[in-house]
Amino acid sequence: MNPTIKDVARQSNVSIATVSRILNNKPGYSEETKDRVLKAIAELGYQPNGVARGLINKRTQTIGVLFPELSSMVASEVIKGIEDVSHQQGSSVIVCNTDCNGKRTMDYLKLLSEKRVDGIIFASEVLKEEYYKTLAEMKVPVVLLSTLSTDFQIPYIKVDDFQAAFNATQYLINNGHERIAMISGNKEDPIAGIPRISGYKKALQNHGIHFKEEWFISYLNFDFDSGYKGVSEIFNRAIDVTAIFASSDELAAGVLSRAYELGIKVPDQLSIIGYDNTKLAKMINPPLTTLAQPLYDMGCEGAEMLYEMLQTGKMVSSRILQHNIIERKTVKNIGK
Repeated sequence: MNPTIKDVARQSNVSIATVSRILNNKPGYSEETKDRVLKAIAELGYQPNGVARGLINKRTQTIGVLFPELSSMVASEVIKGIEDVSHQQGSSVIVCNTDCNGKRTMDYLKLLSEKRVDGIIFASEVLKEEYYKTLAEMKVPVVLLSTLSTDFQIPYIKVDDFQAAFNATQYLINNGHERIAMISGNKEDPIAGIPRISGYKKALQNHGIHFKEEWFISYLNFDFDSGYKGVSEIFNRAIDVTAIFASSDELAAGVLSRAYELGIKVPDQLSIIGYDNTKLAKMINPPLTTLAQPLYDMGCEGAEMLYEMLQTGKMVSSRILQHNIIERKTVKNIGK
């Protein structure tokens, strides 16, 4: 049978409460007592139980993360950052794949409530009123990651998607391109759809380039298949574009694949810029020039914001992280 906290208390001749204070770094004991308890823990091979410890400090050392699509490389980088910080804090992470499904999201929120998680990171999705009400009832700190809410006062961490898309499009313009198409995910998505599309159009407008509807294509997803179909549709329209802004790296990978099949040389005949700077961007051929979100850092800082609220009981300020363009091999300067 595994040793218990009672066994530790008995062997070190102290109360269970004293052992708990030592395990949780609380005051109220001498160094001699601490040494005696730690020696008993080592001799018995006692491992503190997270749930039992949580009953004492009213925490479970667990946080919940809700993501709409765990299979994406964006999610994997962000979650790695969250988990690394949580591990340093001695906490575990329950990751939930909501699939942008309202019922599934509510089911997961209820599950996390039953698990008594210490806090929640809500990522890359619109915070609907029903979600907010459930979160408010849980009375735990919440951080929005790669999303924000104009209706509810919850701290967020993200990049400025409008400005990032503006800069990506402007980068193509600065390289001599004026006939620039865009392939987007869901154009009605207020998080990664509308702001990136608006940034693209604004960059064209600011440089005196008239936006044409035939330059723009959107699908429901930001995935490889959508990029693959999108580039075919663009060239089926018989329009002469020299560059494509794909609003995710996975879309851009689909564009590259189909361009290769069509005999279109990248970047000599077509320049492509992606969005995110996932590991995929370095793996495809040619390596993808892309707008980089600091995905891992976003996960780390989002988790740090959550743990700061847990430790202080105070609200933290929202953060906008810097983005930048990573130049690789898919954009050609045609202005020279």
